[in-house]
Amino acid sequence: MEPLTYRRAGVDIEAGDEAVRRIAPLARSTFRPEVIGEIGGFAGFVRVPSGFQEPVLVSSTDGVGTKLKVAFLADRHDTVGIDLVAMGVNDVLVHGAEPLYFLDYLALGRLEPARVETLVAGVAEGCRRAGCALVGGETAELSDLYAEGEYDLAGFAVGVVERARLIDGSRVRPGDVVLGLPSSGLHSNGYTLARRIVFDVLKLTIDATLPGTGRTVADELLEPTRIYAKPILALLRRVDVHAMAHVTGGGITGNLPRVLPPGCRAVLQRRAWTVPPVFETLRQAGRVAEAEMFRTFNMGIGYLIVVPPGEVEATRALALEGGEAVARIGEIVAGERGVELVP
Repeated sequence: MEPLTYRRAGVDIEAGDEAVRRIAPLARSTFRPEVIGEIGGFAGFVRVPSGFQEPVLVSSTDGVGTKLKVAFLADRHDTVGIDLVAMGVNDVLVHGAEPLYFLDYLALGRLEPARVETLVAGVAEGCRRAGCALVGGETAELSDLYAEGEYDLAGFAVGVVERARLIDGSRVRPGDVVLGLPSSGLHSNGYTLARRIVFDVLKLTIDATLPGTGRTVADELLEPTRIYAKPILALLRRVDVHAMAHVTGGGITGNLPRVLPPGCRAVLQRRAWTVPPVFETLRQAGRVAEAEMFRTFNMGIGYLIVVPPGEVEATRALALEGGEAVARIGEIVAGERGVELVP
């Protein structure tokens, strides 16, 4: 028997070193003035931005989920990093926090420096869209856990907000208005159901056209999650926002109640916005009930804002200035905390 090495057992340290060399400049391209030091240490260092009287750090962690299975099928890995950043920074944004920095965790069956570079390039692009710094991460080669060509992604986002400006939904009142910002498609939720419908029920291949969309399965299902940081941060500087919600797993009906105080119920007009065709395709092909659609997918609304009635027009105007469409989709009424959908 030949002498064993770590590489022969399944871990290539030299490939890991090469991956770090490739991704360091990608991370560096996202740095903010608050970042101290370089990539490659045991931890990242970030100062709290100046000007805060009582800064609060707001943190979130998430992954991409089974959307990665679509990336494996398509052998396309340049956008799932954007999804990863979006899932974290949109969550800290909900509480009024400016995304400050991000760390990623990438685990693979076999470490291929070029693929790692492509994945982290997506993470860096997501950080640039969010205005936060990619200050570090971890890449793990776990040949005994992941099949050839497969990997998993997780991320950790940290934002900062003045304590007096922290948004937690406690100021929501009956009479407030619910506004919705459009999603770019499925974002990163509901993919276990979506994949079942697309590949098992419709029996489509990854390169086939998805009915009703005019796009291939790969193009539609790998459309990256929208990052709302820049338009929302601009809005928060000038509008009195009572609550916000990122529409992720659980859909609109599962996420909006998380920021509603007791005694407040959201009544949403189902036809107040146009639902992208991909959702109707999935509904019809899978014979999915409407309630199930709304608690699984975002249904075309990726982010929700709750404002007093007097702030609606200002919100719309500021959003348009930033190239963002806003739909008035409902209102808050007195009642049991939850969401009611009406025609």
